[in-house]
Amino acid sequence: MDKRLLEILVCPICKGPLRLVGGAAEPELVCRPDRLAYAIRDGIPVMLPDEARSLGADDPLLER
Repeated sequence: MDKRLLEILVCPICKGPLRLVGGAAEPELVCRPDRLAYAIRDGIPVMLPDEARSLGADDPLLER
């Protein structure tokens, strides 16, 4: 994912920063405060809250 794009993308719910996690096969953008993971499909972030994956409070992605 382009670093410049990552710098301007924010969570569509809280407008907070997102972190890129995961390998090249399944990258995701994670919002810690909302505990959501947004998929990246074919290099395009899917920033729809309804399609985001909820993360449990103990999910290791929130620790990184």
